[in-house]
Amino acid sequence: MTQTTLDPTAPEQLRPAQEPCPNCPCCSARLCERGRLSVGECMAHTPPEHTVTVAGCPCSSVTTRGTHAWRAEMIRITKHATEDPMPEDAEDILRALTAVESFTDRAGFLRTLRARGYVTGREPAWQITDAGRRYITARTERRFTTPVEVLSVDTEARTASVVVVGWNIDAPVTVLLDQLTNAADMSPEALVGRFLEAKANCHTTDPDDLVLTRIQMSPDLPDGWMGIEQAEAEK
Repeated sequence: MTQTTLDPTAPEQLRPAQEPCPNCPCCSARLCERGRLSVGECMAHTPPEHTVTVAGCPCSSVTTRGTHAWRAEMIRITKHATEDPMPEDAEDILRALTAVESFTDRAGFLRTLRARGYVTGREPAWQITDAGRRYITARTERRFTTPVEVLSVDTEARTASVVVVGWNIDAPVTVLLDQLTNAADMSPEALVGRFLEAKANCHTTDPDDLVLTRIQMSPDLPDGWMGIEQAEAEK
C-alpha cells in the first residue's frame, strides 16, 4: 500500500496551529475570544462542518455570565417578562420550582417553559434554570425610567460603556453596543457623549444584572441637572 506524504509547502501545512483554549476542550483560544463577543457564540465563527463540535461551548454560551449571548438573553427574558408576560398558570410553575414546592401542570405549560429554556429535566424532577429565575425576578423587580450617558464605545468588542444615572452615577457599566445603535438608530461614533433614556432595574446590586429596555433618545436635559460640580466643569 502506498503511503501518502503530506506536502510541507501546502497551505494547510503552512497555516500556524491554533493555540487550544485553556477553558474548554472544543475550541481554540482565538475562537473562544471571538465567541464570547458574539451573540451567535463560537458556532457563528465556525465552518458548518465543525459547528457540532463547538455547539454549547461554555466560553461563549448563553448560560455563561458575561458573554454577549448571555447579555442578549437577559434582555430577551426581561422584555418577555415586562412586555409580553406568560399566563399566570405558567408563572406559578416557575414560582413553585423556585421555592421547591409541588405543582400541577393542568394547562400543559411545561413543554413551553422547557422550549424557552426556563425549566430543565423531566417528570418528576423538573428544575428551574437561571433563565427561569431571571424571568420571575423581572416580573416583580421595580424598573425606572432613567437617563443613560454613553461614555465610550468599542466597535471591535461591540460593547459600550455607559452611566445609568438612576443606578449609580459614578460606576460605568458595560452594555451591548448593538442594543444602543438599533434603538437610537445612530452610528456607534455618534452615540459617544449622548444621553439616552431607558427603563432599568436600578435596585440591582450587580452591574452585570442591570438590564436596559425601551431605549430611546433622551429629551433635552436642563443645565446642571447632574449637580453643581458638573455644571462648573462644563463652563
